[in-house]
Amino acid sequence: MTESAGIELTVRAAEKRDAGRGIARLPEAARQRLGVLSGDAVLLDGDRTTVAKLWPARAGVPDDAVLIDAGTRANAGVAVGDRIRVRTAAVADATAVTLGAPAGVDSDRDAVRRELRRELDGRPLRAGDRVHVGSLDPGAFVVRETAPEGPVRVGETTDLRLHGAADANAVRPDDGDDEPTPSARPADDTGAADSAAPDPSAGRRPTTGVTYEDIGGLDDELDRVREMIELPLSEPELFTRLGVDPPKGVLLYGPPGTGKTLIARAVANEVDATFISVSGPEIVSKYKGDSEERLRQVFAEARENAPAIVFFDEIDSVAPEREEGGGMEDRIVGQLLSLMDGLEARGEVIVIGATNRVDDLDPALRRGGRFDREIEIGVPDETGRREILDVHTRRMPTTDGVDLDRLAARTHGFVGADLRSLVTEAAMSALRRARREGTATDAVAVTREDVEAAMAAVDPSAMREYVSEAPTEGFDSVGGLDEAKATLERAVTWPLTYGPLFEAADADPPSGILLYGPPGTGKTLLARAVAAESGVNFVRVQGPELLDRYVGESEKAVREVFDRARGAAPAIVFFDEIDAVATNRDRGDSEVTERVVSQLLTEFDAVADNPNLIVLAATNRKAALDPALLRAGRLETHIEVPGPDEAARRAILGVHTRQKPLADDVDLDDLAARTGGYSGADLAAICREAAVRAVRSVADAYPAAEANDHADEVCLAAADFEAALTTVSPSL
Repeated sequence: MTESAGIELTVRAAEKRDAGRGIARLPEAARQRLGVLSGDAVLLDGDRTTVAKLWPARAGVPDDAVLIDAGTRANAGVAVGDRIRVRTAAVADATAVTLGAPAGVDSDRDAVRRELRRELDGRPLRAGDRVHVGSLDPGAFVVRETAPEGPVRVGETTDLRLHGAADANAVRPDDGDDEPTPSARPADDTGAADSAAPDPSAGRRPTTGVTYEDIGGLDDELDRVREMIELPLSEPELFTRLGVDPPKGVLLYGPPGTGKTLIARAVANEVDATFISVSGPEIVSKYKGDSEERLRQVFAEARENAPAIVFFDEIDSVAPEREEGGGMEDRIVGQLLSLMDGLEARGEVIVIGATNRVDDLDPALRRGGRFDREIEIGVPDETGRREILDVHTRRMPTTDGVDLDRLAARTHGFVGADLRSLVTEAAMSALRRARREGTATDAVAVTREDVEAAMAAVDPSAMREYVSEAPTEGFDSVGGLDEAKATLERAVTWPLTYGPLFEAADADPPSGILLYGPPGTGKTLLARAVAAESGVNFVRVQGPELLDRYVGESEKAVREVFDRARGAAPAIVFFDEIDAVATNRDRGDSEVTERVVSQLLTEFDAVADNPNLIVLAATNRKAALDPALLRAGRLETHIEVPGPDEAARRAILGVHTRQKPLADDVDLDDLAARTGGYSGADLAAICREAAVRAVRSVADAYPAAEANDHADEVCLAAADFEAALTTVSPSL
């Protein structure tokens, strides 16, 4: 059964890849009620009527929702959360469509017309619609006239007529039978009817050009920001009815590059508010009183242009914590506090602050009535990274070898800015290759090799200060140590893989694991292998690098390690040589060590409440560690990594010779029996030394210019291993 009158649905933001494509996604239940098929056109009745192409929504979308992008929302005159009527549409094939180009676009260029035709092919349009073509200009092309009138679909035979901004007023948009709405604006100087969609270039407050579809991996955070900002700006009467004051400010904090500024710009754009961005250097002045006057001017401008959003980027540089005798900084902070307290346009001026150093802010700002809510914008997880990659690659031609799901899984610790740099670097690699090969512009596409080259060039900024990696070699790369592997798998991999089962059993996984044993037995190798098996971020911290001669710096370094790891969770924090910083405090060797141990104890206790964070530590001096670290709830699981027995030595030799060309006279079983007292590192050194001797044999047999041509003759013989045994001594 169909509903010809249409159905009412709630507007939601579109999927990231749908931005600018004029698509409305409906859940299956709504599609069946409407009686339409995928690819059909539907009419969307908001403050005005527009047309869109219907596509199915993904599983999990509520039955009463419709997903449309920012351009379609603007054409329909609705915002996210509004109710809209969706009904069937009779769409004719367009014989001609006349569009007005935004200022700055050359309407006579053939390249512009080709790109516009490519973007509009198969798309339903209606007079008065605005169409954004991101590859040409951030402004909008305006559909001035269609033949025939009413909703039409652009096809290969459609005559696209493009007018520049100067002569666009020669054509008036036909807006059908739409009646002007109370929110409609008067006709602008281009002759657009008042019922047309808002024109960013005429009659609208300054916008930022950023939409919700441009933000990936931050849906929950975006909803919380919208809750605090959209309601006060769009429906202030709700707060009056409840007898409470609207929120005044929102503080966004988190690592650099995670999207704090982007969220502020998107919200300002979506609510049609004046966006005033303020940076620290433009406020601070060397003249007394000038800085405070500039702040007052900012808030005065916001009041005059309300509703408005005042955005303080890097607010910690404007309002740091006040100190005795602080001078100018104290006066700026005091002025900002007074201005936020004295906002007259209650609910019509919202202040957003962004910082990656939230603890450096003055505490007086961080209370109700000023910054009413603090929202953390953290490092994206794998799902978030996939969404961000969707945003940045939606207009990028890629080959079949580019797997975004795999790329999202590999980019541990990458924030949104890093992923954007990654995509840009991949595109530059494709361009460089195309120039070398003389490839035509239309045939350039990003390949898997381009992505690999970009991965080698871009580092994750979320963990740049520490050794952060995603190990790829699992337990197969570790010879022997079967008992240690099994214990690590139960303690680390199971809680991350079988979280619901642990919840059902009301079982808490161990928060910390200590690997101990002689040097060279494979403790670090085991830690890396378990990270690869569990597929999580691996943060390696060398114990001595935490120590600093200045008071408080060592403890701060410990806190930062755990703060970063929490932001990149799920993660394994691995303290190598932990005995260097966590020796027994009773010995009184150093005050710095005592403070570091105390800070480690505090952080370990906090880790117990975070199931996505696991601490591994390694030492060859277990007896030297502070006993408080070794109790339950901290480093509670102790795994001995002993020297290898004969079977383990055979397995280790097998691992290190797996890819090496061995002669028939090499007997690894005999070699394993003869290497008692050798650690895993010693055995690796033996294999390495034997390989070097085999290379030397070939290099000495030929002139230097010809040696590389005989690489197939390299072979490790029993004599090479015998010579290596005389060079490498057992360490155990």
